[in-house]
Amino acid sequence: MVEVSTGYEYDEEEMIKRKKLLEYQRKLQEKMREEEERRRRELEREALLRSILTNEARQRLANLKIIKPELAEALAVQLIQLVQTGRLRPPISDEVLKKILIELDRRSRREIKFKFLR
Repeated sequence: MVEVSTGYEYDEEEMIKRKKLLEYQRKLQEKMREEEERRRRELEREALLRSILTNEARQRLANLKIIKPELAEALAVQLIQLVQTGRLRPPISDEVLKKILIELDRRSRREIKFKFLR
């Protein structure tokens, strides 16, 4: 038995492929926009940190970012908030940064309690 194919099946397959391709392209463009926006915000944040930190404090933050990136991120956010609310005035020295870092680290540590059952 010979199967006769019409152009309809071919057109339908092409439409499905085209829709998938368009959806893939749309998602890719959206990811690219999100990544660009993330980079833009990061550059703005870095510029702000450069303007409010002394060279020594900036170096300490860079070193911390290598060793404990989560803590460095929390510290950067805290510094920006303190400056924006007027609770801290730039330039922020290394000594002030250390004090804030110690306080932030102390607050972030969780106290572990052991309970002995007898």
